[in-house]
Amino acid sequence: MPQTTSIKHRNFIAEPMGDKPVTELAGIGPTLGKRLNELEIDGTIGFDKAYVVLGQFLLLKKIDFLFVDWLQDQIKANPSQAKACYQCLKDWCDEFL
Repeated sequence: MPQTTSIKHRNFIAEPMGDKPVTELAGIGPTLGKRLNELEIDGTIGFDKAYVVLGQFLLLKKIDFLFVDWLQDQIKANPSQAKACYQCLKDWCDEFL
């Protein structure tokens, strides 16, 4: 794990994901959370839960540049936000999967 992680990151990876909202992911605040929630998946709206974003992360085989690019393309996350979210999900997977 990087030496400099946010409190939000540490809190997220400290416990099972459950039904945590997407905004509890490091790098995802209210604006990006709203954009994720408005994305369509299979004809329905909703990247509202962290586990749905985790699903996309896993579909992209946990490959950093693919996930970072996806966040930047889909919700206009900046590189720092996208990398923080990637690292948060990667560290959570390392801990729980």
